[in-house]
Amino acid sequence: MQVAFLGLGIMGQAMAANLVKAGNEVSVWNRTPGKRVEGAREAASPADAAQGAEVVWMCLADTDAVDHVLFGPDGVESAITPGMVVVDSSTISPSATRNFAERVRIKGGQYLDAPITGSKIGAQGAQLVFMVGGDPAVIEKVRPLFDAMGKLVLHMGENGQGQAAKIGMNLMIALIYEGFAEALTLITKLGVEPEAFLNLIQNSMVRSGVVDYKAPFVLKRDFSPNFPLRLMHKDIHLMLDAAHEARLKLPALETVDEIYEVASEEGYSDMDYAATLALLEKWAGVEVKSAAG
Repeated sequence: MQVAFLGLGIMGQAMAANLVKAGNEVSVWNRTPGKRVEGAREAASPADAAQGAEVVWMCLADTDAVDHVLFGPDGVESAITPGMVVVDSSTISPSATRNFAERVRIKGGQYLDAPITGSKIGAQGAQLVFMVGGDPAVIEKVRPLFDAMGKLVLHMGENGQGQAAKIGMNLMIALIYEGFAEALTLITKLGVEPEAFLNLIQNSMVRSGVVDYKAPFVLKRDFSPNFPLRLMHKDIHLMLDAAHEARLKLPALETVDEIYEVASEEGYSDMDYAATLALLEKWAGVEVKSAAG
């Protein structure tokens, strides 16, 4: 298929590379020049990338970025043709997504919101999970592209509901990890070895995929970004905004947001979100680390 891929960040660059490997004709564009995908054409603008494409796929930082790339100067809007499919794998506002989808439909295009989970490793290994909002027939139309980048496509409902599912899942990730980080800080302060505590977690009802994935990095004190803290913080704001629109309270998340605010002020924004542990350690006067050193 002829595909325009817009956004070559931690996830997008690997996703675009997998589309090329699968034999698609891919044009790529990134806001910051210099990022490349071997075998793909480098476009001068989103509109240039989208010219003649059957599918436009986005993986961008936030809602404003998607708005600008779709509808700003040199945006995709000018290149939309009847039947073109626009797919957004960014994590953005569900309500804004519904608006974007309608604007694309007015131009004759079709729209899927398809945020992802699987982190950098999943993107590189084509093992992503997509949670998709939109018409099931359109999902099937671009199924080969989903298959080239991921292992599972889950239909969540109409446009906006893929994004709603993603921020709901990320809400759980943020809370689960913060609970793990606070527990590690407490047990370290009380003299329990982190490995012994982790063994307990992994053999009890509180075991979770989040802990299984993050624990090896944490015990090595590796806070290099698989998912930067600044992006998780952005997602927390999406969750709180959606809750405000729905007129409900998320009190635990509001507390975690305060921790992320301080962590950002302390300079952890470009580290992995697991680095909130470092802030808790600073407050507690301890350091969580492997007994092996």
